[in-house]
Amino acid sequence: MTGVHELPEIPGVVSRAQLAETISAITSVQLPNGNVPWTPGQHTDPWNMVEALMAMTLGGRIEEARAGFEWLAGKQRSDGAWHAYYLGEEVEDPTLDTNVTCYVATGAWHHHLVTGDTAYLRQQWPVVEAAIDFALDFQRETGEIAWRGDDPDDGALLTGSSSIHHSLKCAIAIAERLGHERPDWELSLGSLAISIAHRPDVFLDKDRWAMDWYYPILGGVLRGYPAHARLTKGWGTFVVDNRGSRCVSDRPWVTAAETCELVMSLDAVGGHEHAHMLLRSVQFLRAEGGGYWTGANFEGDAFHLDGELYPVEQPTWNSASVVLAANALAGDGPTAGLFRGERLPEGLGADELLAAGVEIEQARAERAEELAARDEARRAR
Repeated sequence: MTGVHELPEIPGVVSRAQLAETISAITSVQLPNGNVPWTPGQHTDPWNMVEALMAMTLGGRIEEARAGFEWLAGKQRSDGAWHAYYLGEEVEDPTLDTNVTCYVATGAWHHHLVTGDTAYLRQQWPVVEAAIDFALDFQRETGEIAWRGDDPDDGALLTGSSSIHHSLKCAIAIAERLGHERPDWELSLGSLAISIAHRPDVFLDKDRWAMDWYYPILGGVLRGYPAHARLTKGWGTFVVDNRGSRCVSDRPWVTAAETCELVMSLDAVGGHEHAHMLLRSVQFLRAEGGGYWTGANFEGDAFHLDGELYPVEQPTWNSASVVLAANALAGDGPTAGLFRGERLPEGLGADELLAAGVEIEQARAERAEELAARDEARRAR
């Protein structure tokens, strides 16, 4: 098994010792059976638990991370899905969220990149394969994936589909490493990318959420000019100088996780100076003991004041996002470039996405002309 790489050091932002303390704070919440809830006594959701396991893996807590993956495997349904939330060993929210289900692929590939343990990756393959197959059963003809497997008519989420795009890339990387051929996954990946890049109308309207702004970049779909244009357009809406990113556009609530995901999105497209600035800014949410508060409210947009912590908790996944962001900016191991798309299949390139977009726009124009002609004919009667 490959040795675990040293944690990064970012002078003036966060030290190696501080990151180690943060990982210890995350690990301290883990239960003896491997479950990693949000906070002690609180619920668990599989997506955020995987985020915590990734941070633990970076910190060399390999056995603890594997105990977490084993707990997840034990909770996986026969159809490959997980429920949205568990409280202890019981289901708290029975929703079957496709994005929540797929993120195990990102965690498994990340774990393999750190450890190099192909035998363990092979053990994880049935879990990953079943999870991805479950989600892709709910992919629509236009490429997007319904966010609820138990109620697919409830629509698709841009953030969720973007995250699935990245998880699907990780799953394809795992399949290739293990010698499995899944050409159907590759086709689904291309169709999903096209929907994210060119079909905003197929997704539920969640524009007020910062995640819908940056996730098409974090999920690996948008690069180059389209990514830079998207970041520029939303920057003034979501980013608060010397604080971080709002969670939602209409509230003065700055959150650590959204800020750190934005950091990784910026890193993915070369925005290193702004990424460092944001990671430095969000350190005001660091708590004694190494955890990070979820966020802070600044009523009246009084961002120059201390603000009020909200909620007053330090979730494991929230602290993990800081570790992953620091690793993306300054890590020297094979996972540092994971959200830049390194060591992942390329998927559709810029030219292919552009060609698909042209075709979609032509179809829209033809449809608009057809409808206009129908209206004109109707008025002429």
